[in-house]
Amino acid sequence: MLDRRLQLHLASWLGQWPAGPGLHVVASQRRARPAWDGRLRPALAVDTGRSAVLSVAPDRVAAIRALVGRAPDRLLAALPQAVGLPTFSVHDGSFRWSSSPAPLPDVGEWTESTAPGLPPWLRLFDRQVLVVRDADGTYLAGAGIKRHDAYGHELAVGTAPAARGRGLARRLVAQAARRVLDEGAVPTYLHEKDNDASARVAEAAGFPDRGWRAYGVYPR
Repeated sequence: MLDRRLQLHLASWLGQWPAGPGLHVVASQRRARPAWDGRLRPALAVDTGRSAVLSVAPDRVAAIRALVGRAPDRLLAALPQAVGLPTFSVHDGSFRWSSSPAPLPDVGEWTESTAPGLPPWLRLFDRQVLVVRDADGTYLAGAGIKRHDAYGHELAVGTAPAARGRGLARRLVAQAARRVLDEGAVPTYLHEKDNDASARVAEAAGFPDRGWRAYGVYPR
């Protein structure tokens, strides 16, 4: 049975829950407003394998619907131009969620995103981030929570090259997922389809691959 929080999240984040066969292009004012990091996400889609919702700004619905019926690769390639932002890039990958993160031991500490020594990508978050440091305080790995709405929070994780292979990322994802569930939301995890390392982290942290796909147009 699908998590009710997931249904509410996608209905809010996209503008409609994926229901009914085929691709549904829907209008959402959220695609015309800055996202969690202050930047636009002018097109977002989630495809369950049976039904897909492609969310775009209201003034772009007609242009996007004219693309429906093209081969998937051609549709993706045409999206940036169709949403009026040809310099943006296309992302295509897996959409995962979890209501039962793996019971891995906690490894990180929650700290302000303005704390010294953190990489730039963690500083984009306006709330606390989860960080692992070594004995001398050097940053090793971190995770942040993208709070898209009250029902769904997406996790992001990164590990410094020198600290890879220790299992830190999977433990951070599981730990952050437990916090999201405690906050009453469902944790989600997105990664590019060719990112095998991220896929392994997701599986180990309790985010199975259900065959769902997420794609969209993002700033470079």
